[in-house]
Amino acid sequence: MIETYTLVVIAGTFLLAGSVKGIIGLGLPTVSLGLLAAVLDLTTAMALLLIPSFVTNVWQAAFGGNTKDILKRIWPFLCLATVTIWFGATALNTVNPFHLSILLGLLLLAYSSLNILGFRLSISPRHEKWSGLILGTLNGVFTGMTGSFVVPGVMYLQAIGLPRDLLVQAMGMLFALSTIGLAIALQKNNLLTPELAIISASAVVPAIIGMVIGQKVRKSLSETKFRKIFFVSILILGAFIITKSVLSLYT
Repeated sequence: MIETYTLVVIAGTFLLAGSVKGIIGLGLPTVSLGLLAAVLDLTTAMALLLIPSFVTNVWQAAFGGNTKDILKRIWPFLCLATVTIWFGATALNTVNPFHLSILLGLLLLAYSSLNILGFRLSISPRHEKWSGLILGTLNGVFTGMTGSFVVPGVMYLQAIGLPRDLLVQAMGMLFALSTIGLAIALQKNNLLTPELAIISASAVVPAIIGMVIGQKVRKSLSETKFRKIFFVSILILGAFIITKSVLSLYT
């Protein structure tokens, strides 16, 4: 049974993560996973993010009017990014949780560092399909192992030059499908319990409240300034997860 204090932490985490997503269009899985993995074990954090992530990303994916165009262009990438989650998730029962936590920390460090440094991957149209197959597979495996949906999937969507509206909708599709794949993989590996599913469903409320707050804040806050703060925070969070994991070996 999860303690009341932990439930408060979970609610606060999804309120904050929803606010971030409301402002910049992404970050709910990244923020919630990073914060929860810092106080809970990784597989529990992965289970808890499932329903809030799915609901908010279906919301994001459903609006924009570009569904057919996006699917026509990136459906192989989306398919592999979803199907290969199963292969990554098998590591949850076989690989030391220490190593998976370190991998999560490293992915967060890489994601934040590349954005802080202004790195932008560029993929030409003639390389778009085969690179999508490779990067989609990597994204699925990393999602299954760590619960993080963003590396290198978001980098790929940015690299192929999707316009802003299509990019936001495509990220919603990627995250929603990844959430479904992760839920199936966790269930098959007996890591998704009824109690965690109920708590995850309850976390939808603070996540949506956070999104509404974030959307209002977006109107009065420079997106560029906020993104800098966001990525620095993710950098610190990744470093904290790695440090916490290393220190746990000596306690």
